[in-house]
Amino acid sequence: MDINPQLQAHLPTLTIMQRLFDDVEDIVFFVKDCEGRYILVNRTLVARCGFVRRAEVIGKTAADIYPPPFGKEYLAQDQHVVAADQAIKDKLELQLYAQGVQGWCLTHKSPIHGSDGSVVGMTGLSRDLHIPHARGEELAGMSAVIDHIRTRYAEPLRIEDLAVMATLSPYKLEQRMKRIFQLTAGQFIMHTRIDAARDLLRDSDAAIADIASQCGFYDQSAFTRQFKAITGLTPTDYRRSTAD
Repeated sequence: MDINPQLQAHLPTLTIMQRLFDDVEDIVFFVKDCEGRYILVNRTLVARCGFVRRAEVIGKTAADIYPPPFGKEYLAQDQHVVAADQAIKDKLELQLYAQGVQGWCLTHKSPIHGSDGSVVGMTGLSRDLHIPHARGEELAGMSAVIDHIRTRYAEPLRIEDLAVMATLSPYKLEQRMKRIFQLTAGQFIMHTRIDAARDLLRDSDAAIADIASQCGFYDQSAFTRQFKAITGLTPTDYRRSTAD
């Protein structure tokens, strides 16, 4: 298959990453082009999809190798990453294991940029979660909570309300969050808000006070304090450091 020359330029480094993940049985690693076709895959992905050789996967999309609804959902994610030039981070979702067994994982996907700044492909990995005694319905509820935080981070978010959404007690919600993300629910919300603020500081000329408001902070000084605690820089210094 033809590969975009700008994506091709990244392949030596990405191939090294593939080799690093080849013998890690609980991580799926892949590189795809802008059409969502696999360019590189580790052995775990090949085996889980019932194939023997990488060549059987290369050139196909997730919709070609995963059964519904998994394949179509993964391909839709890929299309969003490429079209929006936007990474997906720590998405809690179902993954297909060997022999068709379902399990939960954390998925990360990031666009790959060419020398001209355009998106030329994407890379990603999914890490299996090993959480003793966690039932599938509990993790499904956690997935809904994480998606809610990532889309509604600018709004007031109460731990008690999130626990109800997850059908867990607030205490169990905190336990699950710590086990999955090594953060409390409150810390996860704060990190999500700071991540959004970093994107706005880097990619927009909006005033810092406006960014604070857009990211759920109602006091600019509190925003600056929290931003520095997490990133080590004030919002102004961070914007200056990322300026072209």
